[in-house]
Amino acid sequence: MNIIEISSLQEKGLEVFSTLTEAQLRMELEPEKGLFIAESPKVIRVALDAGWEPTALLCERKHITGDARDIVERVGDIPVYTGSREMLSQLTGYTLTRGVLCAMRRKTMPSVSEVVKDARRVVVIEAVTDTTNIGAIFRSAAALGIDAVLLTRDTCDPLNRRAVRVSMGSVFLVPWTWLDGSAKSLQPLGFKTAAMALTDNSISLDDPRLKDEDRLAVIMGTEGDGLPHQTIEEADYTVRIPMAHGVDSLNVAAAAAVAFWELRR
Repeated sequence: MNIIEISSLQEKGLEVFSTLTEAQLRMELEPEKGLFIAESPKVIRVALDAGWEPTALLCERKHITGDARDIVERVGDIPVYTGSREMLSQLTGYTLTRGVLCAMRRKTMPSVSEVVKDARRVVVIEAVTDTTNIGAIFRSAAALGIDAVLLTRDTCDPLNRRAVRVSMGSVFLVPWTWLDGSAKSLQPLGFKTAAMALTDNSISLDDPRLKDEDRLAVIMGTEGDGLPHQTIEEADYTVRIPMAHGVDSLNVAAAAAVAFWELRR
């Protein structure tokens, strides 16, 4: 174990936990050299089990022989920075959830065709920028049988620290990648596309035609503006969730969960 007691907030190597922004961690130009932060022992264990590579650990002193003992033993000779709860809060700017952060290396992203090769149900997330919603959608996708997640480039990063935490590590369980272009590009791969939107031509989510589709891509849009007109026009189906009491829509994460459950194979 390479335990390093923090004596200064400016100690070399701590930048990844303190001063680097999400964009700097991500490294847009060289994503294979980028990092992300996993927070809490449970989430870190999921990431390690899924084969993600740790590069450094930041751990409240009491957790080294407590909640994070097994993690410290698993990560090998990487730096394990430790200190009091108060010092770590000063360093990161917030109180650590369960007292543990792990910097992990990003992977080279697979192609869309690789990710959907054996998939029957996928979700396309278009222009959703709220990290909480992204994390919640991933959690529902993992729990409710979605085989893959595709994100348009104007959607926020699923490996954002908050998105990872909200997903409870589900971002490490469901295959995902970035989609260049629109969901229409999935049609030549054998998918029918279903845009979740309120239009005059929308069919109900429980329409049997949807569940009968062998390969289906569910397209979810941002909460405020919804899906662009072009996305709706290009989709094979436009789908609405039946509502009561005059409510016209749900939060995108809640709507995704309902759609995933109803359309599962």
